[in-house]
Amino acid sequence: MSAKLRLKPLKDQAIVITGATSGVGLSTARRAARAGACVFLIARGEQDLKTLCEELQAEGARVAWAAADVADFDALSEAADKCRRLFGGFDTWVNNAGVSIFGPIRETTLEDQRRLFETNYWGVVNGSLIAVEHLRGRPGGGAVINVGSILSDAPIPLQGIFAASKHAVKGFTNSLRIELLREKAPVSLSLVKPAAIDTPYNRHARNLTGQAVQNPQPVYGTHVVADTVLYCASHPIREITVGGGGRLIASFYSALPGLAEPIFARFAPSMMRDKTHDYHPWDDGLYDPTNDGLADELHYPVVRRFSTLAEVRKHPGIAGAVVALLVAVGVGYVLLNQKSGPTRFERWKAQADPRRWRMPSVPAMSWLSRFRSDGDGRLEALQAELDRYGGRARRGLEDAGGRARRYASHAGDYAQDHAKEGGAVAATLALLGVLAAVALKARQNDA
Repeated sequence: MSAKLRLKPLKDQAIVITGATSGVGLSTARRAARAGACVFLIARGEQDLKTLCEELQAEGARVAWAAADVADFDALSEAADKCRRLFGGFDTWVNNAGVSIFGPIRETTLEDQRRLFETNYWGVVNGSLIAVEHLRGRPGGGAVINVGSILSDAPIPLQGIFAASKHAVKGFTNSLRIELLREKAPVSLSLVKPAAIDTPYNRHARNLTGQAVQNPQPVYGTHVVADTVLYCASHPIREITVGGGGRLIASFYSALPGLAEPIFARFAPSMMRDKTHDYHPWDDGLYDPTNDGLADELHYPVVRRFSTLAEVRKHPGIAGAVVALLVAVGVGYVLLNQKSGPTRFERWKAQADPRRWRMPSVPAMSWLSRFRSDGDGRLEALQAELDRYGGRARRGLEDAGGRARRYASHAGDYAQDHAKEGGAVAATLALLGVLAAVALKARQNDA
C-alpha cells in the first residue's frame, strides 16, 4: 500500500543541501536555517563548511555538515547516514552542487567534460537516488529538488558543456518523476531552472576564453532562487523557472529555433564578455574546492530582487484571479467606454427595461392585443434597423472576427505551451490584445 505525500512546513523539516557553501546553495542554507529548519550542509571544502556551520549556530539554528564530493556515491551516502544519525532523517534533499566551463566545446578536453558531468549530472543522480530511497519509507515522504538551468531549454555558445549537463539533469528528473508516480511513491520531485543569477559561478568556472566573462542581463539575486527552492520543499511543484528574461529566451528558441540559433551565435558571446574587468585565471572549482571563502553573490551593478514569473508559478490561484480581473476590466472598457452614441450596456439595459414599453390602460383582452401589436411593431423597427446597418456590421464583424481568431489562435498556442512554466502573464496580455482589437473595430463600426 502506497503512503500519502504530506510535505511539512519548513520549520518542521530537516533539509540536506549540496553545494551549500557558495551561491544559491549558501543563500538557501541561510534562509532555511533562519526559517527554523534543521539544515545539513554538504560541500567539498571543510573550512568553509565549518565557518558556515558556526555562523548559523551562532544565530540559534540547528546545523550540521559533512565534506563530500557529490560525484562520489559512497561519500555522499556516508554524509546522508550522518544526517540520519544526527537529525533522525531528512524531509527535503536539494541537489544544488554544480560547476561550469566557459569555452568552445571543441577546445575543451574530454577529461574536463567528463569531470563537469560527474558533478552536474552524476551528482544529481547520486543525490536523487539516495534521497528517494530514504523518503520512500519515511512517514509522509518528502521532497527532492534538483537545481537545473534555463540553458536546458535554450543552449548558448561558450557554455555548451554546461548546457548539455543541464539537459541531462532535466531528462533524468522528468523520467524519475514519472517512475515515482507510477509506483505511487510519496516523493515530490521538483526541477528549478534559474536564469542568470548573481553568484560567483563565473569566477568558479574554468574559463578557456582568455577574457573576463559575466552573466548577461537581466540578473537576479540568489535569494530569489533560494526562496523558490524552499517553496518547493513544502509545495509539490513539478518544474519552475526563476527569471522572466531567461523564460523569454527559452520561449523564443522553442518557437523559432532556426531564427534563434544564428542570433545566439552572433550576439551571446559579446553579451557574456565582461569589459569592465581584466581577465584573471581564477582558481576554478572544477576539480578541487575553491579557497575564496563564503560568497553567495558577486554583486552585479544591476540585480533584480523579484521574479514575477516564479511568483505566478508558485501562486497560480492569485494569478488566475488577476487574469479574471484583467478580462473583466477589458470587457467593462468595451461596454462602458464607447465614445459615440449610447453605449452597448445602455442599449441593452433600455431594451430589457419594461418601464419603457407603451402599455395603455385597457381591458385585459384589448391590452393583450395592443401589447402584441406593439411588440410586432418593435420587432419590425428592429429588423429595419438591422437591415439598414446589417451590411456594414457584417463586414466589420467578419473582419474583426478574422483578426480575433488569428490572435486567439496565437494566444492559445502560446498559453498551452508555456502556462505551466509561468506563461500565464504572457497569455493574459495576448488575450487583452484580442479584446482591444475587437473593441477598436466595434467602435469604428459604431462611428
